[in-house]
Amino acid sequence: MELVVETGQISNVTEVATPRYQERIDAIRKTKLEHTDLKIKLRGYHDIDDHGYIPWPEPVAFTPKSNHPSGGCYGAKCIGENFRAWLEAHPVYIHPMSALAGCWVGSMRGVGGWRPEDRATHLAPLHKEYNIIFTGIGGMNHLGPDMKIGLDLGWGGLLHKIRAYRDLNRPPASSDMADLYDGEENLVIGVQTWIRRHVAQAREWAAVETDSFVRDNYLKIADMNEWLIDNPPRTLREACQFLAWFQSIDRMWAAGGALGQLDELLRPYYEADIANGTITDDNEVVWHIASLLFNDTHYSQIGGPSADGARDLSSRMSFLILEAVHRLRIPANLALRVHDKLDPALLRKAVEYLFADGTGVSYSCAKGLDQGYARNGIPLPLARMRAKVGCNWTALPGIEYCLQDVTRMCIVSPFEHAFHDVMSDANAPKTIDALWDRYVYHLGVAVDVIKQGFAWHMDHHAHNSPEIVLNLFCHGPIERGLDASGGGLDIYHLTLDGVGMPTVADSFAAIEQRVMKEKRLTWEELAQHIANDYAGTAGERVRLMMQSIPRFGTGNMRADWWAKRISETFSTLVRSTPTSNGFTVIPGLFSHGIVAMLGKNIGATPNGRHAGAPIAHSADPDPGFMPGGGSAPTAKSNAVALVQPGWGNSAPLQIDFDSLLAREYGGIEAIEGLIKAHNAMGGTLININVISKQQILEAHADPEKYPDLVVRVTGYSAFFKTLSPEYRQQIVDRILAEN
Repeated sequence: MELVVETGQISNVTEVATPRYQERIDAIRKTKLEHTDLKIKLRGYHDIDDHGYIPWPEPVAFTPKSNHPSGGCYGAKCIGENFRAWLEAHPVYIHPMSALAGCWVGSMRGVGGWRPEDRATHLAPLHKEYNIIFTGIGGMNHLGPDMKIGLDLGWGGLLHKIRAYRDLNRPPASSDMADLYDGEENLVIGVQTWIRRHVAQAREWAAVETDSFVRDNYLKIADMNEWLIDNPPRTLREACQFLAWFQSIDRMWAAGGALGQLDELLRPYYEADIANGTITDDNEVVWHIASLLFNDTHYSQIGGPSADGARDLSSRMSFLILEAVHRLRIPANLALRVHDKLDPALLRKAVEYLFADGTGVSYSCAKGLDQGYARNGIPLPLARMRAKVGCNWTALPGIEYCLQDVTRMCIVSPFEHAFHDVMSDANAPKTIDALWDRYVYHLGVAVDVIKQGFAWHMDHHAHNSPEIVLNLFCHGPIERGLDASGGGLDIYHLTLDGVGMPTVADSFAAIEQRVMKEKRLTWEELAQHIANDYAGTAGERVRLMMQSIPRFGTGNMRADWWAKRISETFSTLVRSTPTSNGFTVIPGLFSHGIVAMLGKNIGATPNGRHAGAPIAHSADPDPGFMPGGGSAPTAKSNAVALVQPGWGNSAPLQIDFDSLLAREYGGIEAIEGLIKAHNAMGGTLININVISKQQILEAHADPEKYPDLVVRVTGYSAFFKTLSPEYRQQIVDRILAEN
């Protein structure tokens, strides 16, 4: 018999050495890296969240059934029936070193979307004119679930709830309400069938497995999931398994990614397991959580204020989740909620791991988010209950429909229209005030176009692509028989993110200084250089002259004044009036990685930007904004805090440190101070990378040299090698310019 070495203990219990918990975590990490290589080979680069799907080489035997002449499948009933059939055909997957079963291999093709006759084609010309690519119309899954509903009820309880409320509400046959109950019922039955297939497969594999640990693990997974077919989880491992099933079906349905306040969801199970002796080693807990993180990169949060603001929600579970992220070392979309009473040890540990790993959690700032959201008429205790469950966004769990992070409005295109108006009208005064007036006009038109799209979305979405997964984990949709997007929830605050504000601020400031004050060139000369994209030696001199003004972020300069004015004007236009059907819209400043896509459609701009080049990222000053090409972190933090829209939607701060310079800047203590200060100033979100400049350059030139390099891109984490060269360039430019 061989010795078992487990967390320092030695005993003679099995014939084969049981792998330590870290060895199990290393095994699933190795598989993740292998899957990443295969994904790139099969599908190329992917400039989005690092979804946890398993690259499946064989086609899934699934053919969707249509309910429309176009061949599509729309509405809850048809979608639910197809979802059930998809899960009945979906592959079974169990990693032998994972604590959990399940995976997802892709989304159902040909299911969902909008009927051709319901599409907002009438808005397409204005969308094109104002460079609006992400309109928000048809946006899916961007609300926060309350996973406690599922953890309390289990799949069997959810099925009973659907049937009970259908009996209570007695919907007419062939009504939208009846279709919703039919669709939700079929989905849950499909999930139960899928779990049952995993149970059978786990027992079958265990019967022929020669490795004693793997055999025992398969049997434990089978027993656990046999219980979970109908019953709610009892233990921490079962709770993680339930969440893994949710993550899989949520991703299958239009790539949902919101999870919740993960430490509070898991804490009661952990404490019960410790009390009754089910768990005696926290390393086992880390393994369970790492297995959940391997399943998918759903967005979750740790820490944060209690509803009354009197205490911090951090617990031992918060530290264990953070530890799992550190030990697994794959992309993980975890946020730490920063507030005045945050456990300093948790913040310290998060920053230590940032330095150790090069990336880590994002920092969701409670002061700006909570106080801003309360301005919408929401009680502050309720506002504090929002959790960061998206790339840049937060949501109230299970009661708020916010359509976050799916709508981007290019703030630069209205400026391009305004400049053209002033220059093409011989009678128009060539003044900065005239340019501003035309800019506000076009900015208002673009905002109104977005609001028209929101109104259209709210009138049509539930009938086409209901939130069939998240309805189960919200308060209202099942009880009322109404989709979350169609009246099933209590709170509706739609959100609109502006993109490119610093490009416009620097352009106004450059015209004001070089044309109006210094008279270095005329309006007509500037217009000609812009039309020629600063061609030739003379054009390049002008471009550098326009670019070299004190730019947004340098502090107390005109560009900062313009940035604040633009942010305030945009926010007022967005927030001051609802959509035509009465829905409030909340402003934010966030770009994701769309800056290159939007920039391709925009000509040269007065800030010295070339035609077709990317526009500014989120609310961050452009790389190299400081004199000499550097980027003082404090100056950047101050600039982003200055332009916060202030209504509870975010305008993130992106900081990318060279690892050596980060230590020279002050190391861990300095980063902690930066995080606390930005929260105190009303900031909303901080994303940080601490990476060697040499390493990032080498990885950009040859991604295979650092195959496991993880970076925080724009609020989400990804393996650097999975990003396209264009996306990678954004990160490289930030690090080079800021260091």
